[in-house]
Amino acid sequence: MDFDVIVVGGGIVGLATALRLVEVRPGIRLALLEKEDAIARHQTGNNSGVIHSGLYYKPGSLKAINCREGYRQLLEFCRTENIPHEICGKIVVAISDNEVPRLEELHRRGVANGLEGIRFLGPQEIREIEPHCAGVRGLYVPQTGIVDFVAVAKKYAAKINDAGGGIMLNEKVETIRRVNGRVEVVSTSQVLRTKFLVTCAGLHSDRLARQTQPDLPLRIIPFRGEYYLLKPEAHQLVRNLIYPVPDPAFPFLGVHFTRMIGGGVECGPNAVFAFAREGYHKFDFDLADTLETFAWPGFRSIARKYWRAGVGEFRRSLFKSAFVRALQKLIPEIRESHLEPGGAGIRAQACTRDGLLIDDFHIVEDGNIVHVCNAPSPAATSSLAIGETIAAGLLPKL
Repeated sequence: MDFDVIVVGGGIVGLATALRLVEVRPGIRLALLEKEDAIARHQTGNNSGVIHSGLYYKPGSLKAINCREGYRQLLEFCRTENIPHEICGKIVVAISDNEVPRLEELHRRGVANGLEGIRFLGPQEIREIEPHCAGVRGLYVPQTGIVDFVAVAKKYAAKINDAGGGIMLNEKVETIRRVNGRVEVVSTSQVLRTKFLVTCAGLHSDRLARQTQPDLPLRIIPFRGEYYLLKPEAHQLVRNLIYPVPDPAFPFLGVHFTRMIGGGVECGPNAVFAFAREGYHKFDFDLADTLETFAWPGFRSIARKYWRAGVGEFRRSLFKSAFVRALQKLIPEIRESHLEPGGAGIRAQACTRDGLLIDDFHIVEDGNIVHVCNAPSPAATSSLAIGETIAAGLLPKL
C-alpha cells in the first residue's frame, strides 16, 4: 500500500485537492481516506449551499484570493458537468443607521476584490428586490449564487475514480508518523505509506496536524449552526438571499434567508458553541471534546470576551420565539407559525492561544506533509482554487 500522495478527508476541500492532483499528474498513485461511510458528511453536507462572491473578505487574504478564483472555477465546473446552480444575487441589509458604515466597508471590500455591479439600495429599492424586507440601506451583490455542494463533491469523487485515484471509506486515520523519509498512515484497518500527505480533516484538522506539529498554535472550536425552514405557504416572503450586516468582530454572518437550489428557503444559522465536535443536536455532549476545548486558553479568552453574544445565540437555539425575533429584523412579517425545524451544521473554527478566531484559511506546510488547519466558509466555493494551490506546491516535489 505505497502511494505518491494520500489525502485525508472526504469533504469538498480534500476531494478538490485530490481531483486537481489526478488531473495534472495522470497515473499518480493517490488515495483519499474518509472516516465515514460516505463523502461530504460534515461541513460540506450541512452548509447553506451558497456560492459566495468574495464580498466579505479582507483584500489580499487567502479567503479573498481563493474565493474569487474558486468562484470562477466552480461555475465553469458546474456548467461543464451539468450540475444545477443559479447566480441569483443577494442583498445585505442595514436595519439601522449605525450599521451603514459597516455596509459601506463591505462595498469597499467588494470593489477591492473585483466584484462588479454591486450597488447601494435605498429602502424602496430593497423592496423592489425583496418586497417583504425592511432596512434603511442595502447592498446588492449580483454574483452570489446557490448550488448543492454535495452534488459537487460527488462529481469530484467520480472524476477522481475515473482518473485512477482511490477513495477509501470507513478509514479513520489513527496515527501519522514519518519513517525513513516517507509518511506512514495508520488507519482503521491498514497501514499505508506515501511520499506526501495532505490532511483536510475539518472538525478534526488540529488533532491530525498535532501529530507532526505538536506545538501547533491553534485549536478547532466547534460552533453549531441551526436552521429553520420556511413552510411552503411562507415561501413568497423571500425571493432569493437576504443577509444582515455582519459584526466585524465575530466571524459569523448572522441569521439570514437562503433560497435553496432544490427548492425551499432556509432561515439561519445561529452560531452556538457545540459541546461535541460532531454535536449536530442541541443536547449532544462529548466529555473529551468539551474538556479539550475548555483547556485551551484561547477558548477561555473568547468566552470572557463574547459571553453576552454567546448567551444570545443559546437563547435563539433554545427558544424559537427568540430566533424569530432575529429574523423579523429583516422580514417583519415572519411568524413562528411560518417556520419548521431544519437541519444543523458544525463549523470548524480555528482559535489561537490568545483568543483570536482566525478569519482566514490557514494551511501549514511541514516538509512532505500539508495540513489544512482552517477552512471555514467560503471553502466550498473556493475548493478548486485551494486544491489547485496545494497541488501546485506538491508537484515540483513529486
